[in-house]
Order: sequence, then structure tokens, then C-alpha cells
Amino acid sequence: MERRALLTILAGLLLFETGALIASAAPTGTWWIVFLVLMPAGLGTLVWLGFRWAAMACVMYGTVGLALDLSTMVHVLTKDAGGLWSLPTNLVSGGLNFLLILVGGRSFLGGVVAQPPPGSRPPNPPVLS
Repeated sequence: MERRALLTILAGLLLFETGALIASAAPTGTWWIVFLVLMPAGLGTLVWLGFRWAAMACVMYGTVGLALDLSTMVHVLTKDAGGLWSLPTNLVSGGLNFLLILVGGRSFLGGVVAQPPPGSRPPNPPVLS
């Protein structure tokens, strides 16, 4: 279940960020394209292949993305630099990054926590001698 949720959130981030990059008229650097488009695609591939550590990589990616979204929202609200387009875009992206952190952390920790041992065994019967 968590694997499907991680893949869905990563696909949503990939589609949303690609659409936001195409819709924005501002020129973007190569590292923005790598971070916003290629990283979710690579992480989705690793999650799809079943690597458990990819869930923690999703948490790290979501944390950096959420920090960037929050700092951009604060900048827009205080300096009015991005206008009306930037704030809703960062709200949606920040929400998806927050979901990525939650689902990725749950997925990673769900694999680490072992199942509890089965119930206690009945005692050995007394030996009749």
C-alpha cells in the first residue's frame, strides 16, 4: 500500500512540477530541472524496483522540497515577488512534499519495525518418572 502511495505522490510531484516549469515564463537553470523533474522520476523508479532505502530518500527529497516551498511562500508574502501564480503553486507543491515525507517515513519505518513475536508457548508437560 505504501509503495503505491509513494509512487502516486511522486508522479503527482513530477507532473505538477513539470507543468509549473512549462507554464512559468522565467528561465530556469539546469539544476532546477534536475531537482524538480529528474529526481522524482529517479526516486519513483527506485521505489518501483522495491529498494527499501528509497523511501528514506523520498523523505529527504520531500524535506528539501518543503523547505524550498516554505521559504518561497514567506518571500512572496513579505516581498510580493512572485505574484498570484507563485503562492498557489508553492502551496500545492508543499502539500505534496509534506505527504511525501509522511508516507515515505511510514513506509521506511514500517519495514524496520519487526513483527512482534508470536504468543507465548505452552509450558512443557511435567515428566512422569
